[in-house]
Amino acid sequence: MIRIENTQVVGLEAAIRGMRNPMNSWEKSDSIFANLEDDDGHYLNGVPCIYHPNNEYGAAIGPNDLDLMRRLAKQGPVHGKFRRMIVVYVDITAPLYWWKEFDTYKVGTVANSCSTMHKIHAKELTMEDFSYEHLDVRCREILGNIVDVLNSYRELYINYDPNDFEVKGCPPKKMFWWQMIQLLPSSYNQRRTVMLNYEVLSNIYQYRREHKLDEWRKFCEWIEGLPFNEIIQERLL
Repeated sequence: MIRIENTQVVGLEAAIRGMRNPMNSWEKSDSIFANLEDDDGHYLNGVPCIYHPNNEYGAAIGPNDLDLMRRLAKQGPVHGKFRRMIVVYVDITAPLYWWKEFDTYKVGTVANSCSTMHKIHAKELTMEDFSYEHLDVRCREILGNIVDVLNSYRELYINYDPNDFEVKGCPPKKMFWWQMIQLLPSSYNQRRTVMLNYEVLSNIYQYRREHKLDEWRKFCEWIEGLPFNEIIQERLL
């Protein structure tokens, strides 16, 4: 399971401006960046452009700029380095086994995650907190049993009274926390707010679009829906 929400794309204007610096070709730029109404999907203020309907910021990339972007992107990360300046912010909820693979993309990414260390006990766990869509009946039953055990240790943790346990010789409070942390399955869904850029997304798309994990294929489908995604996929076209 993967859920992708609150996508924001920023930096297109600066990326195009910087892209034209090496050849001092700013006068050839034909893009428009303003919160303007698109009359018919092809013009803003009378200027022909290629407008992406999902771009809430009114960015309209002109054919000259888009052509140069695609040509530079096709030559790889050195010439296409303008893609690093196009930044994407997004909220992703996905299982820990997917995040483990996502964390290999360290360069050009930043993430703030919900903390299992501090918040694993914040609410009672349910099956919906896990990705289990491919489990058979037997494995779903096992996962349900694990959820029940986790919740039992959660109750012991949040209702801990040191006076009671000192008398009975039971373990300290942190021992109950350890049971939750070390027993937690990798199918647990964690939410992160992530910052990426178009260069990172190009690498991801190239190597993950046919991955065996459903989460990667769905993530690449999301990439295909980003504004002007052809400059992400260009090396593949």
